[in-house]
Amino acid sequence: MDENRLKHSLAVAKKMIEIGKEYNLDDKELQDLFVLGFNHDIGYEYGNNLDHKHIGGEILNKADMQIDKYGNDVGYTKRLEDIKSRYGENSITYKNAEILVSKLRSEN
Repeated sequence: MDENRLKHSLAVAKKMIEIGKEYNLDDKELQDLFVLGFNHDIGYEYGNNLDHKHIGGEILNKADMQIDKYGNDVGYTKRLEDIKSRYGENSITYKNAEILVSKLRSEN
């Protein structure tokens, strides 16, 4: 990440906190917003101006669907089991996770 992108990402992260405070979010939510703001352009590191949002989203999806709620790398199958146990087999959260994992598996 070059210096200007770093400055931009930090400024977006700080602005996220500022906006979050306007919504009276708690400290944990403000921390989450900072992390989101800082990482919002991650796709630039692996793509270009036209596709950075898509690439960043794909990288985040691949990582998220392999890490359980405790931070353990469990792979797709166990991650789906975790989501099903927490939200239920018929929940929209689980069904969306199944669709996403199916898509990610077919891309590999």
